[in-house]
Amino acid sequence: MNFPIASLERQEPAAETAAPAGRVHHFYRAYGLIVSSEVSLPELEPTAPATPDLEIAVGPVYFPDGASPGATAFRFEPTRQYLSWQAVGAFMISGASRIDVDPAPGVDDPLLAFPLLGPVMALALHQRGLLVLHASAIAVGGKSVIFMGDKGAGKSTTAGAMIRAGHRLLTDDVVALDLADPERPMILPGFPQLKLAADAAGAIRLEQAEVRPQVHPQIDKAQHRLRDGFAAEAVPMSRLYVLERGARAAISPLTGGAALPAIIKFSYVTRFGRQALPGDSASVHLSQCAQVAGRVGVSRLEVPAGLARIDEAVAAIEADLASGTR
Repeated sequence: MNFPIASLERQEPAAETAAPAGRVHHFYRAYGLIVSSEVSLPELEPTAPATPDLEIAVGPVYFPDGASPGATAFRFEPTRQYLSWQAVGAFMISGASRIDVDPAPGVDDPLLAFPLLGPVMALALHQRGLLVLHASAIAVGGKSVIFMGDKGAGKSTTAGAMIRAGHRLLTDDVVALDLADPERPMILPGFPQLKLAADAAGAIRLEQAEVRPQVHPQIDKAQHRLRDGFAAEAVPMSRLYVLERGARAAISPLTGGAALPAIIKFSYVTRFGRQALPGDSASVHLSQCAQVAGRVGVSRLEVPAGLARIDEAVAAIEADLASGTR
């Protein structure tokens, strides 16, 4: 695994910063769930107190097999998953309804939120039976587009350009798909935040976004919280694109057996390797990926090099959706 946080150096807390005497329960809504959290997560949409679907608690996390939670390590069991990053802390996902968080010394909530709302949340959603992609998703009218791709392909940048064009963010980084209805896969809304590198943010200039403070000097992408432009309701999945750099904006369907491997590659759980899919879960995951490939299909989206031409990709996407073909 190669998460950006894996290489972070631990920062000493400021001398005037004292550990909080106690924690309170915050209530949020994300991915169709009511979340009760002892970690402050202002990235999420607040909601009234209610019986939570997912509880996030702060307390000790003990790894099995004597592994030290202070090191960077991952352990996967059928009902529990353990993740630890030395510079941030340890996390334990229990079943589908609880995440325990054990912060490293001096680590505050904004840095905890970085893995908590990324890989940890992705695995928790996977445990709830959802298909989770490492991608970004945008609502376009009653339709939607999902952007997958390798690191640096421009998923969030393209999503930002779509928002600037008047479309709405569904989710960035973690895309959760509800496949309960095989004929109508749904994208669940995450939360109104987009992570953008400085050059992309400067080129796109999202006027409806508030840039949050940098959580760590070694995290280069800034968090842009949208004041509007967020789709708060689930939207049917319409298009899946694999982003690649090209000379011009172009969209072409992946033919033959190429669609299924692309979905598998960019599903979040496969980033952890085979160990994250014990027992029958591997066959279930494969079936979910095949269901999406068969129902929606996957296309290659060539994005012109250079941020000045990102609107050409937006126009190609809008034309593809308007065509009505899959």
